Amino acid sequence: MVSLRRMAFRLFLIALGALPLFVQGQPAPGDINFTRQGVRRFVFDDQHTLPLAALKPAEVIGMSSMYPVSHHADTHAQVTIRRDRLLIGSDTETRTTVWFGGFNPFATYTLEVASSEGEGAVGFEFADAGNATRFAVMVLYRGQHIVDVKLAIREAGKVVASESIATNIAPGAMLQGKIILQLLGSGLTVYTQHDGLPRPIAQSDFSQLLDLRAKRYLQTFQSRVSVHLKEGAVAIEGAAAALTGGMGLADIRAMTYEDGSPLLDRGRLWYTMTIRGRALPHHVQGVFSMDPTVFDLRFEGVIVFDRADGILRNEVASHIFYDRRDSVWRGITTGFSAYADPKEHKQLLAVESMKDPRFGFSVMQAEPFGVVGDIEDPHILYDAEAGKWRILTCEHIDGYKAVLLESTSWNKGYRRIAGPVAHNSTGTSIQRIGGVPYCFSGSSEREIFIYSYPDLQEVGTLKMDLPPWDGESGTRVWPNVVELPPGYPFRYVALMMDRFNYPGLVGPNWTYGALYLYHGYVN
Repeated sequence: MVSLRRMAFRLFLIALGALPLFVQGQPAPGDINFTRQGVRRFVFDDQHTLPLAALKPAEVIGMSSMYPVSHHADTHAQVTIRRDRLLIGSDTETRTTVWFGGFNPFATYTLEVASSEGEGAVGFEFADAGNATRFAVMVLYRGQHIVDVKLAIREAGKVVASESIATNIAPGAMLQGKIILQLLGSGLTVYTQHDGLPRPIAQSDFSQLLDLRAKRYLQTFQSRVSVHLKEGAVAIEGAAAALTGGMGLADIRAMTYEDGSPLLDRGRLWYTMTIRGRALPHHVQGVFSMDPTVFDLRFEGVIVFDRADGILRNEVASHIFYDRRDSVWRGITTGFSAYADPKEHKQLLAVESMKDPRFGFSVMQAEPFGVVGDIEDPHILYDAEAGKWRILTCEHIDGYKAVLLESTSWNKGYRRIAGPVAHNSTGTSIQRIGGVPYCFSGSSEREIFIYSYPDLQEVGTLKMDLPPWDGESGTRVWPNVVELPPGYPFRYVALMMDRFNYPGLVGPNWTYGALYLYHGYVN
């Protein structure tokens, strides 16, 4: 039975001319019942990995050519491969590095330690060919136990930093299993994983000392396994560099065409998601795909952004669309990387690429377009009926509130035409349900709000059997509702996240969340 509220809203839309006759029988978003289908929290998941480089002792034939060894002390350590392990040992103090790949400041570097004895340090160093500029993260150990984590930076031959970055090393923490170094452009986090979830043991924000986002480092740095022995030995099962899905995913947005219709390509929906790092400037823009009939999320790529100033920026909360009229990929992203530099300001950026940015490691050109301030979560589309570009976004006006901006150009000249709404807002998006565009927004009020388009009048809330929160957690989730074309076993799908931060990190961090899949039905 059609509710009075639904009927009243339909009559309201018809009176405004916003609801054509041929869609008046279609459901409104508030009529849809979303049923949870599955949930996953991906934590440095092997299936969400795009390989960059690896050192696998079991496949080495010709070590001196494949993985050159360098000695940086008068006494040289013994470097051998035995039983599929790289063994580095010495009775006296030695410093040894083993080359294994190039460099990417947004990659995750993993070292698998089989055993250790004596005293020393093991980790990664990234440096130019002459070692004049060097960035090293080393885990110090005594016997089989971790005792400290240190960061050492040298630039143009001068020591810039040499300091402990350890945060919460548990007493008796073992140097066995994985050392995970998550580089985050302007910061880093170090984890160990012996059993269970990876545990954070160190973190640093270093962009004011050496900005690894500078393109010259991507082009010239090399990655090496570094071992400093006072005496003893370490056995290493392998090392790898990869783009990864990190330890939390959020800010989920369906990629679209220029008119806002979802990009359903190769039988898959395509999403941008924020790969969580730690604090605001540390996240990375990931691209994922999913067959909407199942829960087979696939990590496809990473996008960074070039403002033509020599730095690659890890902006996030992007909306990327394919503009069929000009055969080019475009979008709007949020300049969270400004938090890494006190001289910069948060703002929205217009981005563009001729190359398909969904795959591998992609760089999109980015330009400011005058929307400066505490504004985030943009969703852009071209409204052919109005002949205007419109951006639904969240602006901090006594808290974040949804507003609608309008322009005759996709990348300049925007002005506000609707909002702010009354409710707290996040993850704003515009989607058509039954041919009618609606605006969706998460909130801090334990509801996902639905607004009319384009005037942002509240028309209802989303119905879910099991929302992605509990009685205590944050509820500012991204709705991400998509209507599927006829022929699917259900017409609506929503992929959302929760707000549970990763345990063990120090200081403010945005490290949620798990992914929740919903199918929508109309009774």
